[in-house]
Amino acid sequence: MIRFTIITITYNASAVVGRTLDSVLSQTYEDVEHLIVDGASTDGTIQIAEDYKQKSDDSGCGHKVIIRSEPDKGIYDAMNKGLTQAMGDYVVFMNAGDFFPSADTLEQIARRCRLNELPSAELPAVLYGNTDIVDGEGRFLHPRRLQPPVQLSWRSFRHGMLVCHQAFYARTDIAKNLPYDLRYRYSADVDWCIRVMQEGERAGLPIYNINMVVANYTEEGATTLHHRDSLRERFQVMCRHYGYVSTVIMHGWFVVRKLFK
Repeated sequence: MIRFTIITITYNASAVVGRTLDSVLSQTYEDVEHLIVDGASTDGTIQIAEDYKQKSDDSGCGHKVIIRSEPDKGIYDAMNKGLTQAMGDYVVFMNAGDFFPSADTLEQIARRCRLNELPSAELPAVLYGNTDIVDGEGRFLHPRRLQPPVQLSWRSFRHGMLVCHQAFYARTDIAKNLPYDLRYRYSADVDWCIRVMQEGERAGLPIYNINMVVANYTEEGATTLHHRDSLRERFQVMCRHYGYVSTVIMHGWFVVRKLFK
């Protein structure tokens, strides 16, 4: 039976982390490792996490919860700490405020991809799905504007980050060898997803479309709050992977598309 590693990054997130932890606890899929990587919160986040761990242990659901709390150098540094600890076959980041849309989300992913029938060497490099956007209270707003393509490759992201980070499941053996680039403050996730897919292609591994909503993403994230800086960094990431001329042409198309929407 394959194992999913869920990594949740927290920092003073007591107002929203509960729904994230509850959604993991409710998952009917048993082989789950949940790593909570906290940046030394002072607002009660750790107590909420500890209570959740106790509840998970008492429930007998088969989930393994590990809590780590210490100062870090930002969200991507914390994500790298999570990657070094991950022991599952696939790793996904479900940060404070984000949550699974249903109790059987992981069960459906494993079943749709027939993961438990495949030898570990043949597991797809990436599994990906759709995302719904929710508000600060966890209420549905709308489907994510950028939708995943039928067939994803690392070249797809020249059109933008078509798959939300929370809907991107990477093979852990690939992900652990590709830490987040800490030169980027807001867009290291875009760069990381591209590099994971590039490595999967080099290894001759497929990328599998789950064809369902697999994550509810809270709109008020760091990237949203620092939108201009994030866009600047994303331009740099795209230049790095797709070249300057191609990136400028594509951004010109983005402007035209927005004008005629």
